[in-house]
Amino acid sequence: MKLYGLTLLGTCMAVLALSSCSSQLKVKERYLVHQFDYGKTAYIGPEGKATAPPRAPRRVKRMIAAANSLTDKPYRYGGGHRSFSDTGYDCSGATSYVLHAGGVLRRPLVSQNFFDYGKKGYGDWVTVYVRKGHVFLVIAGLRFDTGGTWNSTGPRWKPQRRGTKGYYVRHPRGL
Repeated sequence: MKLYGLTLLGTCMAVLALSSCSSQLKVKERYLVHQFDYGKTAYIGPEGKATAPPRAPRRVKRMIAAANSLTDKPYRYGGGHRSFSDTGYDCSGATSYVLHAGGVLRRPLVSQNFFDYGKKGYGDWVTVYVRKGHVFLVIAGLRFDTGGTWNSTGPRWKPQRRGTKGYYVRHPRGL
């Protein structure tokens, strides 16, 4: 009986140790490519602002509106870290601002902290892509990013293809 209890305890500890190893999910695709899906995907108008799909949840619409308010802001390293309101934003500051507007983040995070944000895996409406040193969002099928193109100047909606090597995916609960 004593041996059985020790074996059971050892098995439980091994399961817990292995489950903590799977707290991240690597990106499945080699490249992130924008694909429009009517009714599910946001689209970018000529002025660079996104329009949410009519059936998107209210929190998603608030996130898209918040992201739109940043598209005229410049890139600034460390921007958006001390406060959600700033004159310029880096990747994690912009991501934090948008998630906060949707009611799914309480305080600004640096990119590394997004490895522990929300739940692992792809979201139905919002997915956070994170790797060492960078983070960006896909909201309603549209990428919001400060990088990924040679002429990036700040947080913008970007339909262009982006490599995803080294990225992991997370999402806010329920989205």
